[in-house]
Amino acid sequence: MLTSKQRAYLRGLGNELDPVFQIGKGGLSEEMIEQLDAVLEARELIKVKVLKSCLDDAGELADEIAQALDCHVVQKIGRSFLLYRKPIDEEPKIQLP
Repeated sequence: MLTSKQRAYLRGLGNELDPVFQIGKGGLSEEMIEQLDAVLEARELIKVKVLKSCLDDAGELADEIAQALDCHVVQKIGRSFLLYRKPIDEEPKIQLP
């Protein structure tokens, strides 16, 4: 579980990020979850954007991804959200306060 101070720190880092993934009208697929897993492993913090053509709610998608990948939803704003996962096997790139 992330503390409010850690969330604030990660939100600050996330302001500079561009969305790595866009979820469109196809919604969330198993292949997309596998790709999100690989990118989270490499980057630790990613931004995802849900396009207007997607009929699913962005908040629900964020929670579904977080549950599937065992990661944290740091922030939800409109149709974008930030995901964070600490690496298991290696030294973290992002040092949380």
